[in-house]
Amino acid sequence: MKASDLFVQALENEGVDRIFAVPGEENLDVVESLRRSSIELVLTRHEQTAAFMAATHGRLTGKPGVCMATLGPGALNLVTGAAYAHLGAMPMILITGQKPIKTARQARFQIVDIVATMKPLTKASRQIISGVSIPTVVREAFRLAQDERPGPVHLELPEDVAGEEVSDELTVIPLHPVELPVAQFAAIERAAAMLKSAERPLVMFGAASNRPRLVGQLTDFIRRTGIPFFNTQMGKGTVSAIGNDEATQLWMGTAALSERDYLHEAIDRADVILSIGHDTVEKPPFIMGPKGPKVIHVGYTSANVEQVFFPNAEVVGDLGMSLTRLADLVEGQLPNAGTLASLREGILKRTMDRATESRFPLTPQRIVHDVRQVMPADGIVALDNGMYKIWFARCYRTRNANTLLLDNALATMGAGLPSAMMASILHPKRRVMAVCGDGGFMMNSQELETAVRMKLNLVVLIIQDDAYGMIRWKQAVDDFADWGLNFGNPDFVKYAEAYGAKGRRVESADGLVPTLEAAFEEGGVQLVVVPVDYSENSRVLVDELKNRVKEVSQ
Repeated sequence: MKASDLFVQALENEGVDRIFAVPGEENLDVVESLRRSSIELVLTRHEQTAAFMAATHGRLTGKPGVCMATLGPGALNLVTGAAYAHLGAMPMILITGQKPIKTARQARFQIVDIVATMKPLTKASRQIISGVSIPTVVREAFRLAQDERPGPVHLELPEDVAGEEVSDELTVIPLHPVELPVAQFAAIERAAAMLKSAERPLVMFGAASNRPRLVGQLTDFIRRTGIPFFNTQMGKGTVSAIGNDEATQLWMGTAALSERDYLHEAIDRADVILSIGHDTVEKPPFIMGPKGPKVIHVGYTSANVEQVFFPNAEVVGDLGMSLTRLADLVEGQLPNAGTLASLREGILKRTMDRATESRFPLTPQRIVHDVRQVMPADGIVALDNGMYKIWFARCYRTRNANTLLLDNALATMGAGLPSAMMASILHPKRRVMAVCGDGGFMMNSQELETAVRMKLNLVVLIIQDDAYGMIRWKQAVDDFADWGLNFGNPDFVKYAEAYGAKGRRVESADGLVPTLEAAFEEGGVQLVVVPVDYSENSRVLVDELKNRVKEVSQ
C-alpha cells in the first residue's frame, strides 16, 4: 500500500472523522486515500478557515481537529489558525504537503521552510521523511496535541514520501487511556488552610477551566463551597446554572477589562482569590500588586509568573480531582464564604444598565440583551473580534458550558464565522449564531458558500458600523484625530443571497428579536444585519468607569 494510505489509517485510528482543507497537488495522494476512507473531506474556501474550524473542533470536543493545506502559500495561510490554537490551547493537527525531498525537479519553486515557520506557533513541527515512521509520528502528534497544555501540532508530508510503497504489515499504534496526575495532597491542604482563614474569598475561572471534560465538576465545587465567583472572558460558561437563577446567585460577572470595571469592586476587596485555570495568554482579568489579595493558582500546569500575576500558592494537577479534594477539606468550614456576595446585585445592575434602551441604531447592550433573548440555554454564540466582544463578555450571561465562544488570547478577526460553522456541524439540532463586526466578517465572508454547500443551520449576525470600530474607539480615547479607519460595505442582504443564503436587515430598535427568531425558524444559512450605536463605548467604558474611580478614591 501507499504511505498515504497508512497515514489516513493512522488518522482513522485516532478517531478523525473530518478534515478541513484546501488541497494542492502535493496532497493528491492523501486526497485519494481519503476518498477511500471513512473520513469526510470538508473543502473550505480559504486555508485560514480550515484551521479555525479544526481548532474549534478541538475546543468543543477536547479531541484534535485536523486541517490540511499544500506547501508554500497554502501552508502559510494556516499560520494565523495555528497561532489561534496555540494561544487558545486548542488541540489541533495541521497537515501540509511539500515538494519531493529525494529529488528536486522543480528546484525551489514554491518552497518555504514550513517546519521552521510553524515551530514557534505549535507544540511541535515535524517533517515525515519515511513512510515506515508514519504510525508512530501520527500517534505522538495526537498525544502531544491533547496533553496539557493542549495546542496545535504540525506534520509535513512530502509528495514523494506520501506516494511511496510501504509494507502491508505495517500497523497503526493502538490507543490507551492516559490519566492526568493528581496534585500533591500537601498543596491542597495549603490551599484549604488559606481559604479557611480568608475573610473575603473569591473564585476566578480562567481559560483552562473551560475544558469539555470539566463540565459539572466546577459547578459542584461552587455549590459545595458557596464562594462567589467570576470568570475571565475565555472562562465564561464553566459553571452551569444553579438553582432557579439563570446564571447562579454566586456569579459576580466577567472580567472583560483589566481594572476599574464594576466587577473590580469585588476583586479589589477580596483577600484571597482562588484562581482556577488562569492562563496568562488572556488579557489580565485583574492586576496583582503588593497590596492586593493573596492568590492561589489551581491549574493543570504551574503558573506563568508575570508582572501582573504571581501566585502565593499553587495546586498543580488534574483540575477536576484537585477541586473535589479541596472541596472535601473546606465544605462547611468557610464561615466567610459568601461575604462578597452582597456586592453582586449592584455590580450586575450597573453592568447591564440600558440593556433595553429603545434608541436606533441599537446600543451594544441592547444587541447583547436581544441575542440572549433568542438563544436557548444550550444555544451557541461564536464571536468574532471587535468592540462588541467586550460588551458580550461583560453582559452576556451563559447558562451552559461552551455556549459563548470567544477568543481573548490571539484575539484575531475572521474566526467568528468558521467557529460557528464548526459548532453547527457538531451540534446540528442546537441554535448556533456567529456574531461578527462588518470588518471581521469580510475577512472570511467567502465561507458563506461553504456553509450553504454543507446545508448548515446557522444565523450570522453582522454588527455594522462601517469602520474598524475598536481601533477607532482607541483612537478617540488616546485623543488622536478620527482618521483612516472607515470603509465601505457591500449590500449585505444581496451579498448573502448571491451565495444562496437568506439576508435580512433590522430597521428598528424592536426589530432584532423578531428578525432573529424568523431566521432561526426558517433554517438554513441566514444573515442578519444590525446597525450599532457605538457612542456607548466612550460613555460607559471611559467616562462612567473613570467617574467611578474618582468616587472610590474620594
